[in-house]
Amino acid sequence: MNPGDLRRIFLSLGLAAADEDVVATALAGGVSSGIYRVDLRSGSYCVKQALPKLKVAKEWLVPVERVFHEIAWLRAAAAIVPGHVPRVLGSDDETKSFVMEYLGPQYANWKARLLAGHVDTGVARALGEVLGRIHATTADDAAVALQFATDANFHSIRLEPYLVETARVHPALADRLLALVERTASTRRVLVHGDVSPKNILAGPRGLVLLDAECAWFGDPAFDVAFCLNHFLLKAVHMPALAAQLLEAFRAVTAAYAAYVRWEHWPDLELRIATLLPALALARIAGKSPVEYLREGEREAVRAAAIAMLREPPQGLQEITEKWA
Repeated sequence: MNPGDLRRIFLSLGLAAADEDVVATALAGGVSSGIYRVDLRSGSYCVKQALPKLKVAKEWLVPVERVFHEIAWLRAAAAIVPGHVPRVLGSDDETKSFVMEYLGPQYANWKARLLAGHVDTGVARALGEVLGRIHATTADDAAVALQFATDANFHSIRLEPYLVETARVHPALADRLLALVERTASTRRVLVHGDVSPKNILAGPRGLVLLDAECAWFGDPAFDVAFCLNHFLLKAVHMPALAAQLLEAFRAVTAAYAAYVRWEHWPDLELRIATLLPALALARIAGKSPVEYLREGEREAVRAAAIAMLREPPQGLQEITEKWA
């Protein structure tokens, strides 16, 4: 980010003194934004700036205005699950960026913990509860639906690069995949985060903190749950010695979340989650955002299992865990 813009932003927020240099250090992680740490006398802060082109192999262009949807989601979620999202301190229209609190090294990234072999079902249970509370509080809320009528943004960031792209790669499955796109796009019930992934979850002194809501949308709760559960399936293939623990975490998220579902019958929602999940698993092999840690043999195992379940859709989440195990 331009140093002049950084200085202007932090001075306007009253976080930097007039005689103070404002220097940013780029932080690792993420493909869709520039993320920086800024250390000042008043404290340490995180700056996030939306990028128009994502840092992936395939062409993936997305609107930078999504940053304002993320800010709105973080503020809405903070009112529902205080302490479980970072505090937004200010935003800047010109640079399409915002400043939030910096969460230090006492917060561990959950993806890194899982890949290191530490599977904590307590974090999984807490995630199910946080997600359930957000969905339950916003369910069928007309004002929230109007604020997050971000259908085009969600299509360009999630449905097109994941499911539509996978339909291009696997034309024999295109009808099934595009039907899931249509069903997801037309189901509008709750405030969706859109990227509930271990990489966007920190665990620390105040519990779980959920980050990165660029895909915020008023839509189908099945997407958030399936997107999250998919990561346990993928890691179970990558780390078979931990498969039982990862599938237990899968069940912990599901059980904790299901306890909050009141806006529709749980079996109906569960069926949408179960039928979307294989498509998302295949999308992490064939879509624009392939999972980076799977080896070639593991990728083919996921592809085969996902295709089999797309051809014979599962009727529930227990069926998926049994087949995956």
